[in-house]
Amino acid sequence: MKLYIATGNAHKVGELRKILTAQLPEVQVLGAEELGGMPTVVEDQPTFEGNALLKARALFQISHASPVLADDSGLCVDVLEGAPGIYSARYAGENASNEENRQKLLHALEATPVDQRAAHFTCVLAYIDSEGQEHTFAGTCPGQITFAEEGTGGFGYDPIFQPDGFDQTFGTLSSEIKNQLSHRAKALEKFIRFLKNGN
Repeated sequence: MKLYIATGNAHKVGELRKILTAQLPEVQVLGAEELGGMPTVVEDQPTFEGNALLKARALFQISHASPVLADDSGLCVDVLEGAPGIYSARYAGENASNEENRQKLLHALEATPVDQRAAHFTCVLAYIDSEGQEHTFAGTCPGQITFAEEGTGGFGYDPIFQPDGFDQTFGTLSSEIKNQLSHRAKALEKFIRFLKNGN
């Protein structure tokens, strides 16, 4: 089975391919570039689920009825009422870099004490099967925001997010550990279980 990932982010395709093919060797995981590139999508929905479905539907229109998988994910900080949330990728502006987004968040929290820095990553996967049926799977990873960047691994907010039960950030933890803990890994676990059950 061919499964197209609705993103132009090669790093994300690689991460998903690594996890999915380990569990589902019969699935060939391909990026949107195999279909000529990810269509432009205006992510105007108020939820992760809504935006994930927008991306999945856009790619499914050009996938020749091959299944597609999209994800929408972000970081939600409790004391900021869930921000940056769905705006995680553009928190510091439409074309902001990962570093600019992290620095804006650290600045917003600079007077916030350690016991009020709780946050969680959320990921919603939207899957459209070859029949056009839509399914969604959600995963979260709780933790807290550090006071400074630690590590250069991962991407996005990883260097300032410390998952519960660890004293290191996602920027310093190995990809093996991160792939067990992460919000995306938890959503993928549900998705893999769904596929294995013959759906």
